[in-house]
Amino acid sequence: MTESGWQLEHSYASLPEIFYKSAKPERAEFPEIVLFNWKLAETLGLDPRNLQTASGDVFSGNTIPDGGMPIAQAYAGHQFGSFTMLGDGRAILLGEQITPDGQRFDIQLKGAGRTAFSRMGDGRAPLGPMLREYIVSEAMHALGIPSTRALALVTTGEAVSRDRMLPGAVLTRVAESHMRVGTFEYAARTEGEGNVKILADYAIERHYPELAGEDDDEKYLKFLDAVIDRQASLISKWQLVGFIHGVMNTDNMTISGETIDYGPCAFMDTYDPEASFSSIDVNKRYRYRNQPGIAQWNLARFAETLLPLLDEDKEEAVQIAQDSLSAFGRLYNEYWQAGMRDKLGLVGGKADDDLAMELLDLMAHHKADYTQTFRALSLDDPDGVEFSDSERFNDWHGRWQERLEAQDATMEAAHMLMRSVNPAVIPRNHLVEEALDLAVEQGDYSKASKLIEVLTNPFDDGHDKEYKEPPEDDDKVHMTFCGT
Repeated sequence: MTESGWQLEHSYASLPEIFYKSAKPERAEFPEIVLFNWKLAETLGLDPRNLQTASGDVFSGNTIPDGGMPIAQAYAGHQFGSFTMLGDGRAILLGEQITPDGQRFDIQLKGAGRTAFSRMGDGRAPLGPMLREYIVSEAMHALGIPSTRALALVTTGEAVSRDRMLPGAVLTRVAESHMRVGTFEYAARTEGEGNVKILADYAIERHYPELAGEDDDEKYLKFLDAVIDRQASLISKWQLVGFIHGVMNTDNMTISGETIDYGPCAFMDTYDPEASFSSIDVNKRYRYRNQPGIAQWNLARFAETLLPLLDEDKEEAVQIAQDSLSAFGRLYNEYWQAGMRDKLGLVGGKADDDLAMELLDLMAHHKADYTQTFRALSLDDPDGVEFSDSERFNDWHGRWQERLEAQDATMEAAHMLMRSVNPAVIPRNHLVEEALDLAVEQGDYSKASKLIEVLTNPFDDGHDKEYKEPPEDDDKVHMTFCGT
């Protein structure tokens, strides 16, 4: 496989075996590549033509590239607030691709069969959820939001049993790594401090190398602070585009600060702080407005695992951790406020937060489309705002215009900034579902391919009207599913 450009290493497998189990992908009888990410393959240093024209053997797990060592990672998780021991039940890590510029990315097969952590599961994945992850993760990347990515989607030619028989698929997922808060929880619940230290040192070397030379007295606290900072930045980006993850368990929060696991996720159409789409989040624990608070709660679970490394005195360690965690709210607000100022074309100013909050209140009151509202303002088209005839909006718009005129930047510069951060298109739920239905029921990937092409250029106004407009009432999607 070397002619395809594979340069696989496996530093994760150098960790103690308690962190993983050997795994062997189950053979797919009739693998077929149905989607392939040409640009990502080139970035990874792979030969797209060689890989795409070959059979789907490597992306189904039938063939392991040179240097690959298939394993399933062990981790735990607080799922909807309750702790449980977990692990990759349907995902197999092949290794880490070393890119031409020396970067390291995990290559993982999702849906490749049973592992030591599958419990009663079959280790397989139905086509629909894997296609959803391909579409939405690539859209997130195009929006500038840190995310795992999709390299290839392969159908297996075999059926998967869920509520009915569905076509099976394997997604090749790419990430800076798949280490999670839950990985540290697993380490802390097994052999304690020794394994946590080993894992922390590995994570620091891989994701925060600037801390590797620090003294132990400072290194692990700075590591905690760095993870908190990355998550504050990430969650602010979710909120700013109206993304709702749906399953913010601790096993779905990465140490690298990437978005991971696109199960029952969704983007808001109508702005609603209470919005929740996940079929398994019956109590709406992970609703839109809760996401920052849940992130801080998850980070507290991460901090708990690091306590022995923060200070020998437990009470002192707890205080150190609490001090760090208390910074999350400030960091999140700073990132969110900076992002919202960009969305409104504003540069500094004491009244910016008031302007932003009043606009959001207007959107909620009028049940306006979140994405369209900001895009209309970006295009200097107030009539394109659904509630433009309201007196409150006209008052708000006048004060916003005064604020823009008073700043140093020109109006054109302000609108250019807005157009660069307020997308014209997002993965609207009804469009994603249409693409999934056509692929699953008819084996037709034309809608999915076109949708991915559109979402790769989210700030382009030249897309067809159907990709930019919110759904009609009959087309609205109110619930999404994870597929496990």
